Amino acid sequence: MGKSWRSLKTVAGFFSAIALTQFGANTSAIAADTVVVRLGLFTESISLAELQKAVKTRELPGSLHSLSEEQRRFFLGALGMNIPMNVVTLDRLINTQIGTTILNDFATALARKDKAGVQALRAGLVLGSTAPQGLSILSFIAAYPSKRLEIDLPKAFVVAGNLNTAFWRTQQFMLALTRSGLSSDIAPQLDPITAQPRTPQIVFPFDPSQPGSAQVKILNLSLNDQKRDRKIPVDIYWSTAATPDKPVIVFSHGFGSVRTDLRYLAEHLASHGYVVAALEHPGSNQANANLALQGKTRVMKPQEFLYRPQDISFVLDELAKLNQTANHPLQGKLATTNAMVVGYSFGGGTALALAGAELQLEHLKQRCKKNLTILSLGENMQCIAQELPENSYQLRDPRIKQAIAFNPTTSLIFGETGLTKIQVPTIVLAGSADKTTPALTEQIVGFDKIPSPKSLVGIIGGTHLSVKDPSTTLDQIGQPNTPISGGEVVGEQAADVRKYVKALTLAFAAQMTPEAKNYAIFLTPDYAQFASTAAFPFRLITQIPPDAMAVVKEFVEK
Repeated sequence: MGKSWRSLKTVAGFFSAIALTQFGANTSAIAADTVVVRLGLFTESISLAELQKAVKTRELPGSLHSLSEEQRRFFLGALGMNIPMNVVTLDRLINTQIGTTILNDFATALARKDKAGVQALRAGLVLGSTAPQGLSILSFIAAYPSKRLEIDLPKAFVVAGNLNTAFWRTQQFMLALTRSGLSSDIAPQLDPITAQPRTPQIVFPFDPSQPGSAQVKILNLSLNDQKRDRKIPVDIYWSTAATPDKPVIVFSHGFGSVRTDLRYLAEHLASHGYVVAALEHPGSNQANANLALQGKTRVMKPQEFLYRPQDISFVLDELAKLNQTANHPLQGKLATTNAMVVGYSFGGGTALALAGAELQLEHLKQRCKKNLTILSLGENMQCIAQELPENSYQLRDPRIKQAIAFNPTTSLIFGETGLTKIQVPTIVLAGSADKTTPALTEQIVGFDKIPSPKSLVGIIGGTHLSVKDPSTTLDQIGQPNTPISGGEVVGEQAADVRKYVKALTLAFAAQMTPEAKNYAIFLTPDYAQFASTAAFPFRLITQIPPDAMAVVKEFVEK
């Protein structure tokens, strides 16, 4: 232990020297000792010593008494939070695409652009992490290469809420994952000339991300569930190549969103002969969100946690009827008893519930009543379920034989053991830079509870909206499910992510067909590594490796 600690300090000194070189040898002499806080028209200068004292006494300087009680708790909580990363890990992180996003987020909280810009922020983070107690807001301020540091407090609250402990632990986990989960014959070897990873010497039989030969058709349905007084629009993506030996695939969209969330993926699957039913959940879709913004309805009623899985079961009932309807274009093409569900965000939680995950609300109700000051958007949304009368609900549909959950919400809604009740093969996808449904809390901790067979796909650098259809992303700017801070990687920037998602989903669906063996290789760590790009390393694991698991256990225990 002593030897490794000495080595770490040596490396820390090396990175500190680099940071100091960028700003001159006297950087420490001009480190920030005054923080200027801006809150609207209110401006106040606070010394670093006063902030350090506030962490110990839990009392803010008198000049900040105008803050609300919630703001004061949040402010003190953020000041006292240590970021669980040593200097080596942090330096490695901020030199990635995610690191650029983090630096940009920090920059939004500065009321006045420092001349040193991003380099000053980088130096403050690296030097701050060499402090005895590790990186914190206080050590960052002390290391920031400027006498004054001006902070826009409302924006800082947003940044602190997004870049909370769970976010930093997620980065630790994902960085560990980049070094794990690879088979020995594909572990990246550095090219001695370019210093870049060599291309793995594995030949894949074809490219599953390419479209199939079938021409895609779209059938628009408007279904009416009279028992629940619920009208459900459904888009059916299909082709004449569809056959009953392929599963029906059902899509569940995100909170405050639309059924075209994953349109590109539906078209891809349909081109390969699958029938895809993308439905819209009334009560948690974009139309409902618009009404909520106008004050005409609630953002979402708690019953939606039950109605969403029931919507999909109802759609499968209706498709079974169409399958028996004479002269209907879908007659005889729909294997509704052999279905796969794909869900995104809130829809990911819906997909897991249909796969057998039990809603367990006792812990959720206790946690949400505490009115915690730092909750992700995903957690806040799950807290709506505390109004449901029962403490547990089982919504599994036995017709669902496989499930994929993209960026799902799982941290509160399934309690301690709800995810252990999943009964079908499951894939969970997590983006390392997702601030809406943070990967560690919403996907990784839950993944460990899911019984095998299962896979966890890590998108290093992926954000919450990266898997979505580009046109849908543009249509939803400003909607409630859009993260409140910037840094989203979407559109052409996320093309690599969508390409891999197409290959992954098609290969998984094929496991329910006679072509299963032909596609199995695309569900391996080898293919994830092969499909990786400079912007987005992909990792696929079936069990969390020990070094990454240590990060999870440390977070859970705390």
